Amino acid sequence: MFFLIIGILILLAGFVLSRQDHPNARFGSLVRIAGIVIIAIGAFSSMFKTIGAGQVGVKTLFGKVDDHVLYSGLNIVDPLVEITPFDVKTQNYTMSAVHDEGSKSGDDAIRVLSADGLEVTIDLSVLFRVSPTQAPEILRQIGDDYLDKIVRPVSRTAIRDNAVSYEAVALYSTKRQEFQDKIFQTINRSFAQRGLVLEQLLVRNITLPESVKKSIESKINAEQDAQKMIFVLQKEKQEAERKRVEAQGIADYQKILSTGLSDKQLQYETIKAQKEIALSPNTKIIVMGNSKGAPVLINGN
Repeated sequence: MFFLIIGILILLAGFVLSRQDHPNARFGSLVRIAGIVIIAIGAFSSMFKTIGAGQVGVKTLFGKVDDHVLYSGLNIVDPLVEITPFDVKTQNYTMSAVHDEGSKSGDDAIRVLSADGLEVTIDLSVLFRVSPTQAPEILRQIGDDYLDKIVRPVSRTAIRDNAVSYEAVALYSTKRQEFQDKIFQTINRSFAQRGLVLEQLLVRNITLPESVKKSIESKINAEQDAQKMIFVLQKEKQEAERKRVEAQGIADYQKILSTGLSDKQLQYETIKAQKEIALSPNTKIIVMGNSKGAPVLINGN
């Protein structure tokens, strides 16, 4: 377009110089030829447009947007057409409290009020892409700055509108996935109406007020202590049961011995023991008692 404008100006200057009453009229033809050459170069270069990978081009002619887009590669177009490129790859728009981590520098986290009136800070990442066929409509209705006009305000509004239905602790723990699903549905509907496709929504971090965090930590510690005490009590109960069973076994054994062994059986066991001692190769001195008594070993190796 630049060469076309320059060439037209030079061509007009050549016509002016060609006037017979102009002192430099003899240069008019050369100037006109140069203007025509520049116009031809500008027209030829403007006819070929290269669209990068992952992009589409939207054609505009004198303010009128063409509904047919140009896809990646080399395209031949009207030299007077202006091309506005649109990125149709997956884009990531992050709002984070960490400096230089989000799409905007500084603390860009979303601060919302929960159902119990507490301020909760939320970090959010929105993964989306531009629908190629809807790019002309986006340019016509929104412009090419859809990040600031659509993605950012719609996402932040959806977070605030849905957070008021949940208590702060529920957002942090049990209702987090449900909260994320509702936000996804809200943003997805709004994006679809504007030619954007929502691919994924990531609630990256939910920060509770310091007082609530301490309360949760105290509750968790108390629950852990209670679980530990239950374990100790169960262990002590099991040990007490083991000792009871052991004591019962000893009592039963003693009862059997006191009631089940006769004098003749004890005498028989004594004779067996004497026989084993007598057959032993070790030197020993055995004092034999009466028939009811057991032998006494005085010396043995």
